[in-house]
Amino acid sequence: MFMKVHRVAGAGDIVAVCDSELMNRTLVEGELRIEITHRFFGDSDVGEEEVKEAMMTAATINLFGEKAMALARSLDLVDEGSFILIGGIPHAQVFRL
Repeated sequence: MFMKVHRVAGAGDIVAVCDSELMNRTLVEGELRIEITHRFFGDSDVGEEEVKEAMMTAATINLFGEKAMALARSLDLVDEGSFILIGGIPHAQVFRL
């Protein structure tokens, strides 16, 4: 998976995670177009443990892909059925208050 932690002063970390095979793809759903890029999701593959650690401390998590979603579900961060499909790819955002 690719992951990037965006540090936002006063708001907490935003963790962006996507499955590796989605990198540099554009997902389309109707008029919605989402570009999966290194700029937002990071420059290198990271392991599950690093992703888990970042997810557990993030204020916001942005997820794309089956593997990323399964990992978030294993941590009880995303409930089954509480995500959308964009171009057939699962997507969820998690916000901690």
